[in-house]
Amino acid sequence: MNRAPRVAAVHDLSGLGRCSLAVALPVLSVMGAQCCPLPTAVLSAHTAFPFPELSAFHDLTPVMEQTMVHWQALHADFDAIYSGFLGSSAQIHLLGELIRTFRGPDTLLLIDPVMGDHGRIYRTYTPEMCRQLGALAAEADVITPNLTEAALLLDEPYRAVPTRQAGVDQWLRRLSLDGARSVVITGVSFTPGTVGAGCFDRRTGKVHFAMSAREEGAFSGTGDLFASVLLGGLLRDETLADATARAVDFVQKAISRTLAAGTPILDGVQFEGLLRELL
Repeated sequence: MNRAPRVAAVHDLSGLGRCSLAVALPVLSVMGAQCCPLPTAVLSAHTAFPFPELSAFHDLTPVMEQTMVHWQALHADFDAIYSGFLGSSAQIHLLGELIRTFRGPDTLLLIDPVMGDHGRIYRTYTPEMCRQLGALAAEADVITPNLTEAALLLDEPYRAVPTRQAGVDQWLRRLSLDGARSVVITGVSFTPGTVGAGCFDRRTGKVHFAMSAREEGAFSGTGDLFASVLLGGLLRDETLADATARAVDFVQKAISRTLAAGTPILDGVQFEGLLRELL
């Protein structure tokens, strides 16, 4: 009997706020994949919530190490390895160990190089961590940076972020490392009122863009939602262009649904009622 595609998902878990594993688990599950969490940390709420001095944060680096030992003893194998936010240089190193140990010839490696947004590096990241993650991402089959992360990976200032299609096309090809990996850049926009993603497919050497209506508001976790839907599509053998279009459309619908409901932005987007669209 054929089993569902198995994904090793290296993400944190936040109690409040829809992001990371709280997004990846339901999305990948409904799209027919078995999501095997390798949690990097447990948080009471994602870091945009107020009262950070009261927040709970438990670093799970030792648990990650022991989990990998157990998985190896169990001869675990994975159809995909999918990483998101990493909290330290040690965890970047562990992701490298995971890749070297469990990546088979047909294992899809998707690295979401979560380092910053809106032109700023996250406060928990250092320039050295950005360099380490960039080096590790060179091994990926697919990377999904936002514009800030794309600039960091290319060692470009944020002010150099392209606003025309030809410029994003050039960045996509540069990030592909001469066609060695596929690239999806999120948050691209060329006209007022629209936003989406551009992708370079290493299999075809072609660039495609998928755009949707821009919704008001900045929600945490939409990058995780995008990458999870994208990976689910790729594991169904969708083309990169089709999986990108699906992810752009799903995120837009989730944001629109959330704005109509009027729930707090910090709670993240209400994607749960839309999961049936991913079946």
